[in-house]
This record gives sequence, C-alpha cells and structure tokens, in this order.
Amino acid sequence: MNYRTDLTIELTEAAGEVEGVNSESYSADGVNITKTVISDNSAAQKIGKPQGEYYTLEMLPFSDSAFEPENCFEAASDILGEMLPKHGCVLAVGLGNVGITPDALGPKAANRILATRHISSELAEKCGLAPLRKTAVIAPGVLGQTGIEAAEYIKCICAELRPSAVIVIDAMAARSLSRLGRTLQISDSGISPGAGVGNNRPQIDSQFLGTRVISLGVPTVVDMQTLAHDICQDKSKSSNIGNNLIVTPREIDLLTDRAANFIAMAINGALQPHLHPSEIAKLF
Repeated sequence: MNYRTDLTIELTEAAGEVEGVNSESYSADGVNITKTVISDNSAAQKIGKPQGEYYTLEMLPFSDSAFEPENCFEAASDILGEMLPKHGCVLAVGLGNVGITPDALGPKAANRILATRHISSELAEKCGLAPLRKTAVIAPGVLGQTGIEAAEYIKCICAELRPSAVIVIDAMAARSLSRLGRTLQISDSGISPGAGVGNNRPQIDSQFLGTRVISLGVPTVVDMQTLAHDICQDKSKSSNIGNNLIVTPREIDLLTDRAANFIAMAINGALQPHLHPSEIAKLF
C-alpha cells in the first residue's frame, strides 16, 4: 500500500535501510529530534522525497497545553538559525487556505511573524529594536481563491525582493495518529503544497525560486485509508474504507492556532535572536 504522508521520518521507517539515507536521533533541551539526510538521487527516488536535510521534532501535542515550552521553541529556532544564511532579507510565506481549519496553519503563522523590511535602520535604532533582520511576510492564498499558483506568486515576489532565503510554512499529512499535531518537520528541500491530501501543486524549491528554501510544517490530517489499514485486522478490507476521506482531530482549531504560534516563535527567534518572544508579541 502507498502510505500518504508528508513526513520524511515515516517514509524512511516504511522503506527500511536505504543506501544514501542517513538518520540520527538526539535530544536538545528535552525535545526528541531526528535528522535525516538524503544524499543521492537514487535514495531520493526510493524514499519519495528530494535530496536534502530533514529535521523532525517530536514533542507534546500542541493541543494539550496552553503554552509552548520555551525549550521546544528554542530547539526549533536553533535549527532554523543554522539553516538560514547569516545575512540578507528573508521572505516568510504562509501557504494554505485560512477558510479551511486544517489548512490554515500557514496563514495563521504568517500573521504572527514580525515583518521588518519596511522599518529603516534609523527607526529601529530609535525604537530600541536594532539590529533587525530584514523580513517580508506574505500569505498568498490558494489557486481556487486567487487564480494564481502559490509558486508563481512567490517567484514574482522573489524577483522583486531578491531574498537570501524563503521560509515556507504549510500544513502536512501524517501516516500515524501518534504524530498528528505533535510533530514539526524542518527541511531545506522545498515543498509541494497539497501533496499530503493528493492535491499536488507545483514544487516550491531552490531550483524554482533561485534562492535557498526552508520549509516548516506540522501534520494536521491523516488519510483515512492509511488509518484504516493500521486499524483493520483484515487488511483486505482496508482498501475499501474511507477512500478519498481525510481525518482531522476535533480540537483542530486549537491545534492549528497553537502550532502556528509555535512556528512563528521559532521563526522570529531565528531571525531576531536579540528580541525576546514577549517583546515581539507586544509589537502585534
């Protein structure tokens, strides 16, 4: 069976040992992190993911606590800081449809990322915010709302801004319920919006945009057929259950809101490390 998932850790677990794929697990500030490196094209084809680095952070479910532990936020921020270029403007992009709750992660996160490109150095100095990393933030919507592919929209913006990196945030699909709403994936291989629910859109990656692309995502849905395959004792029946259905938890509003806040904190921390999250929160 072809398991539908956006999580590289689940694809590598299903594939077993593959030459050209190296994984290591470690803990940072109490967060379980798995780093997976896909180093050649043959391995990428076997796994079903492009070559690159993938970090999987596993923590308590976002919907289980009112506040994100600061150590989790710092662990994600540190990884982002290492992957981002040290200088230059950064474009943050929140992908998804804000009108569909499981798909609203990207736009919600974009609303909480500090945009600074319009703030002059003199003004930042006067307000006590210097030094500010130049950051632009957009939420391009989806094709059905705008008639424009998100990839096309981002490419046009990149041609004008010429950012040193693009950070793309999107909701994902998981195979396992145990990773739903509690897993953050960070990657430098780009992203294919809608792939997790079978609505593949053009790939957004460094080759297409001409600059470094870092993607972040949290799984908010599970494919019903994949779930049925894991639950049913009679595997022959699972292929007829829930065809084309996507499952999401009942607390999805809470999950996406807190996950979006967590991602925004991680991005703000990586881009503006001299500012405390509480200081950034006061600017909104």
